[in-house]
Amino acid sequence: MTFLQLLPVGLSAMVLAAHFLFHGNPLLTLASLVMIGLLFVCRPWAARVVQGCLLLGSLEWVRTLIVRMMERKALGQPYLRFAFILGTVAVVTAASALMFRTARLRERFGLTAS
Repeated sequence: MTFLQLLPVGLSAMVLAAHFLFHGNPLLTLASLVMIGLLFVCRPWAARVVQGCLLLGSLEWVRTLIVRMMERKALGQPYLRFAFILGTVAVVTAASALMFRTARLRERFGLTAS
């Protein structure tokens, strides 16, 4: 069950890594992959770092959505489906950060209930 709760977190990190790799940013690609490694570190700080990175990643998706949508709009290309897809990716990435609020992951990472 823990694996299934960490699956969206890992997938979100991998999609972020692919995004940064596509845009030629090896440092952020590496940082996104390090997030996956931090899932094996059962410490509160590791969970908080991953959560923070996922939230920042979600903001990156929103930024990309706005920039690309404006480009497509200016070129007269369709943009609604594109906006829906990237918006969904941003929401899933942000929701992945909430997985650490589940009882099982709070216990695994030693997080206190707040």
